[in-house]
Amino acid sequence: MRVLITAGPTYEPIDPVRFIGNHSTGKMGYALAEAFAEAGAHVTLISGPTQLSVQHAAIQKVDVETADQMFAAATAAAPEADIWVFAAAVADYKPRHVAENKIKKEGDTLTLELVKNVDIAATLGRTKRPEQFSVGFALETINEEAHAREKLERKNFNLIVLNSLRDNGAGFRHDTNKVTLLEAGGQMTIFELKPKAEVARDIVRTVLARLHPDA
Repeated sequence: MRVLITAGPTYEPIDPVRFIGNHSTGKMGYALAEAFAEAGAHVTLISGPTQLSVQHAAIQKVDVETADQMFAAATAAAPEADIWVFAAAVADYKPRHVAENKIKKEGDTLTLELVKNVDIAATLGRTKRPEQFSVGFALETINEEAHAREKLERKNFNLIVLNSLRDNGAGFRHDTNKVTLLEAGGQMTIFELKPKAEVARDIVRTVLARLHPDA
C-alpha cells in the first residue's frame, strides 16, 4: 500500500526575505503519515516548511516551499499511490511578480498583485483512477458542512475531513483536533476532540475500512 500525503503550509515569496504564508504547523499531516506507516503503508510525505520531523522508516519526506513545488512533487508521486491525502494548507494566491531584491520601505502603502495558485487536489482529482482513494481537508468558519460537501464533489474526494475554527482546540497550532468525516456515499462520522495522533488513527481506520470492507 502506497500513500501520498501533503502537509504543512506553503510559503509564496514576495522578495528574498518576505513571503505569504499561513498558520499551519503540519501536525495533522505528519500524524497521518505516522499512522499510515504504522498500518504498514509506504508513505510519501510532501511537506511545506515546518519544524517537524518524521519517525517511521517507511516515510519518505519530500521538502518543498511553494504551491508550485508541492504540485510538482505530488504530481510525480500520485500515479503510484493507492491513497492520496491532501492535508496541506496550500496558499490560495501568490504574488504575480517576485522582487529580485528586498523591497525597501517607501511610502505608506505597498500594493501587491496576486494570482491564483494551482488547486492541487482538484487538478489531481481529475486524473484519479477508480481504485484510488482520495482524502481532503476542509477548515471552515461558517456553513461548514455545506462548504465541505461542495469541496468533496468538486475535487473528486472519496472522503473529506471537516474541522471548524469555531471549535476550541481544533485547527491550526493545536495538538488536538475535532473532526467530522463526510463521505461521497453520504455517510457522516463525528468525532470528539482528541490528540491529533488519535484523530489520524481514526481517519486511517476509516479509509482502510472503505478500501477493504471484508478485512
